[in-house]
Amino acid sequence: MYEAIKPLHSYFAWAVLFVVAVAVVLAGAAFISGQNRSNQKAALFAVIAAHIQLLLGLILYFVSPQGMDNLSSAAMKDPFARLLAVEHPLTNIIAIVLITLGYSRAKKMASNAAANKTLFIFYGIALLLLLSRIPWAAWLGL
Repeated sequence: MYEAIKPLHSYFAWAVLFVVAVAVVLAGAAFISGQNRSNQKAALFAVIAAHIQLLLGLILYFVSPQGMDNLSSAAMKDPFARLLAVEHPLTNIIAIVLITLGYSRAKKMASNAAANKTLFIFYGIALLLLLSRIPWAAWLGL
């Protein structure tokens, strides 16, 4: 199961990053230019993709030898092991919570301008969090 889910989690991450980045750009462009158009579909696709990635990541966390099985004091002294066991999952869960909150708040807003501002802020912070805790060395094969 680990051998099937790990590549799926890694490759789907590219799609999640792309969809979240598109949602941030669309919301930011609409917010900055003052346009009153809604970016709810792009934001919804980002929410769906992020939640699918979360499910894949949670499964991977429990079946991977680098996930929950790696929680020890020795692993906490190793920066890469700590990244995989604690920092990556926790930060990405926070980012997905921000994506979900941003979408929920924007959906309830009366004006599209306020919704775009909310999406831009919440999704932008979430994108920065996602990019900050990706294990780039392992992901890109460096």
